Amino acid sequence: MLEVFRRMVNESIRTGLANDASSLRKLSLLSYNQLAHYDSPGCYKLCAISRAAGILASRKKSLRRGFATRTPYAVRQQLVSCYGFKTKNRELEIPVSRGKRLTIPLTKHTLDIISQPMIRVRSFTLTQNRLSLCIAREVPRIECASTVGVDRNLRNLTVGNDEETHHYDLSKTVRIASTTMRIVASFKRDDVRIRKVIASKYGLRRTARTGHLLHTATKTVVETAVQRRQAIVLEDIRGIRALYRKGNRQGRRHRGRMNGWSFNMAQQQLEYKASWIGLPVIRLSRRETRGSSMTCPRCGERLQSDKRLARKLWCVKCRVVMDRDRVAAVNLARRGRVRFARSRPLIEAQGGAFEAVKGNPMPTVIPGVDAPKLIQPTKS
Repeated sequence: MLEVFRRMVNESIRTGLANDASSLRKLSLLSYNQLAHYDSPGCYKLCAISRAAGILASRKKSLRRGFATRTPYAVRQQLVSCYGFKTKNRELEIPVSRGKRLTIPLTKHTLDIISQPMIRVRSFTLTQNRLSLCIAREVPRIECASTVGVDRNLRNLTVGNDEETHHYDLSKTVRIASTTMRIVASFKRDDVRIRKVIASKYGLRRTARTGHLLHTATKTVVETAVQRRQAIVLEDIRGIRALYRKGNRQGRRHRGRMNGWSFNMAQQQLEYKASWIGLPVIRLSRRETRGSSMTCPRCGERLQSDKRLARKLWCVKCRVVMDRDRVAAVNLARRGRVRFARSRPLIEAQGGAFEAVKGNPMPTVIPGVDAPKLIQPTKS
C-alpha cells in the first residue's frame, strides 16, 4: 500500500506538470480518473492528489522566486488518509481493500492523548517504521488583560512589557551549531555519499538538541503568559537572511552563525503551544515592527548606539542607557496591545472554539483532504 500510494502521488505530479496544474481542484479533476487502475480505496487516491498538489505548489513558489528546480517526485513511501479509518479496541483500523482492514496496535501514551475530552483524531500518516496520528482539539479562548512582547535573538529570548522583562539564555545553541560545523568540516572521506550520510546524522542531532533548548524556553514563556493572562506578541523578521549574504562586508563565521539562527523554530513552538491551550498570539506586520529595538520606550526618540556599550543603547533626550533586547520586548508589547484592543471586538463576535495549529499554518484548501495541515501529530 505504501508503494502504491507513492506511485499515485508521482502519477498525479506528472499529470499536473503536463497540464500546468498546481491547484488542488484542477489537479483532482485531471488525475482522479487516471488513478482508477490502481487497486486502492478512493480515500487514498484523494489524499495522493492532495500530496501531489502540495509538491507542485512548492515548485511553483520556487520558480516564482527565481530558483532553479528539478522535476519533482515523491521518494518516501507513506500512506496518508483523513477518513475511512477508526480507533477501536486500543487499535487503529485502516482500510486496505474492499471489505478488508488492517489493525495497528496503539501505545499507552497515544491512547491517553486521544482519549482526552474535546480531542478528535483527524488523520493518520503511516510509513515503514512509524505511525503518526493527527489530532484536533477544541479549547475555549483565554481572555487576556494585557500583552507581552517576545524578542528573538541569536543568543537569547527576551520576553516582557512595561512591568517586567525576562531573558532566556540560548547561547548554548550557538555552541552546539559551531561544534557541529567543526566536526562536519573535519571529515576527510573520499566518498561524497558516505560523507553526506554522516553529516546528515550530525545535522539531525544538532536540530534535536537545539529544539529541546527552545522547547524549554518557549514552554516557560507560554505557562507564564497563561498565569498572568497575557497575549503573546511576535514580530515579523522574515527576510532577515538577506542581511547576512556573501558580499555584505561580513565575516564568514559571522554569516554562518546568523544563517544558522533558528528564529522560525521558536516562533512555531510559541504559536502551537499557545493555540493548544487557547492563548491568543498576535503577529505584527513588518510595518508595525519597524524600529522596535531602536525607539526609546519612554519618549519615542531614536536611540543611539556605541561600540563600548555592546548591546546597550542610550537616549539623548532621557539620558539613560537601556538594553536593546528589553527595549524591543517593551515596544512589541505596546504595539501588540494596540492591535489586541482593535481585534477584541472581532474576537468576541466570532466566539466559539478553534483548532490548535502545529507545523504548517496554511489554511485548509478542502476540508478532509488537507486536514493534517491544521492538526497536531502524536507518534505511536
